[in-house]
Amino acid sequence: MEAAQELPDKELLSRHAQGDEQAFAVLVRRHRERLWAVSIRIMGDPEEASDALQDAFLSAFRAADRFRGEAQVTTWLHRIVVNACHDRLRRRKVRPATPTEDETLDVISNERLGRTGGAPDHASRTEARLDVHAALELLPLDQRMALTLVDMLGYRVDEAAEILDVAPGTIKSRCARGRAKLLPSLAHLRNPASPRDVTSERGGANPS
Repeated sequence: MEAAQELPDKELLSRHAQGDEQAFAVLVRRHRERLWAVSIRIMGDPEEASDALQDAFLSAFRAADRFRGEAQVTTWLHRIVVNACHDRLRRRKVRPATPTEDETLDVISNERLGRTGGAPDHASRTEARLDVHAALELLPLDQRMALTLVDMLGYRVDEAAEILDVAPGTIKSRCARGRAKLLPSLAHLRNPASPRDVTSERGGANPS
């Protein structure tokens, strides 16, 4: 097992496809934290996120022999997780519960901290998260996933494009359209002192 920990992802996946019973477990441990972050951000609800992640790992376990090596293994795994989340959202029409506490506020919520010049209290942070997640639920799923990867999880546009298996320009377009739709609902987070005055915000926003 110790030697397997040092192997690159592609070698681990290849060994798993050849019957190595330990290789896939090493891959799971190596990438689980980041994949969980994707799942919880998309699903909103911890139980649904956990189920989606398990679906994804099972799919990856079964599909390892069909991995073509054209992308990084981590990109391939992220794509499977996103697809598993997409399938659950489509089948069950999941609505997010109260977001779990973590150390990462999404970019839009952080606008509140940057513009007020101080740290918001716990209640304000929770309220901001709820507002953002509720607003995201109003977006088409393709825009929601693009914004989740780029704005909430910090992936580069090209990385999000690989994960979602679309062109980088498509990610930019989805993010721009999603941000434009979110702005009216989240104007109070961007400028809490004058929540109704969003004209100047629109004029200064950079959609890309």
